[in-house]
Amino acid sequence: MPSKISKQGSTGGSGVKVSVKTPSRLHFCLIDMNGDLGRVDGSLGVSIDKPNYELTAWLSDQTRAYGDDAGKVEAKIRDFLSRVNSREKVTVKVDRITPSHVGFGSETQLSLAVASSIARILGLQLSVPDLAKIMGRGGTSGIGVAAFEKGGLILDGGHSFGKDREKKFFLPSNASSASPAGIIARYDFPEDWGFVLAVPNVDRGAHGQREIEIFRSLCPVPSDEVSKITRIILMKLLPSLLERDIETFGSGLSDLQGLGFAKAARSLMNPVTAKCIRVLMSEGAYGAGQSSFGPAAYGLIKNNGMEKHFLFILKDLLDDFGGGEVFFAGPNNTGASVSYT
Repeated sequence: MPSKISKQGSTGGSGVKVSVKTPSRLHFCLIDMNGDLGRVDGSLGVSIDKPNYELTAWLSDQTRAYGDDAGKVEAKIRDFLSRVNSREKVTVKVDRITPSHVGFGSETQLSLAVASSIARILGLQLSVPDLAKIMGRGGTSGIGVAAFEKGGLILDGGHSFGKDREKKFFLPSNASSASPAGIIARYDFPEDWGFVLAVPNVDRGAHGQREIEIFRSLCPVPSDEVSKITRIILMKLLPSLLERDIETFGSGLSDLQGLGFAKAARSLMNPVTAKCIRVLMSEGAYGAGQSSFGPAAYGLIKNNGMEKHFLFILKDLLDDFGGGEVFFAGPNNTGASVSYT
């Protein structure tokens, strides 16, 4: 039976194989990129049931990976083994991948998939936040780490900020050494809600040095916009989720796109992504936006058969602008599955 690394009680060893299937995540917003209260970051997002990384790991006579993303996966294997001071050798077979730098949080999911599978094999008693810290993930947004651990709609509280605090500068996760952000709230996402997703064949979202430069240039954002974001989350999005009011929840998601860091970054949005968002709203999505730096666009709808209409419209649109992928994703309310095979 699948179980979370944080709950494991078994030890690994020769002959053990561990399989992992990850969720993905949609990142709705960074909350406070002003920092004048001595805290920064904070984020809201949701775990979705696809796309997925699927991989299997086992001890072997050499460290290697095969399948798609093999080079990246092997680097993560070696990184984890080095950081836990293990001389073991591990092979990982990758069966399915999540596209990189499009807005689904693939780097965190892959890092945790590799780390959790090896930790299980080695019998290490490490929680998912422990693994994230080892792999250097979650230093800005905690959504991806919590999506892997438990799924659902996730709100995290960011990091202390300022001189002699955990974070001293505005930085993305790939450049931050901060611990994974603590989770303030986590709720199951309604199973009859879901997201139509469009990933156009355009330049990938900002990452690496470019992402660092964007954070430096756009922050701090105005404190009054941070206030609006927090009010929308606390008094609109969370209550409407509990009340299963999809119209109000969707409206709140759209509101967030015009505030704070998302608003500041909107000038970087690819025109095709922007067009997808407009079409989603004009065709009746309850809310729409770009996940993280995109280029993935999402539209919130009910899971009642209408997704076929949206998928047809979006595919037709993307075909006019170089193509891309469209699909429907439901919520993931359990996190990654990690199991012996």
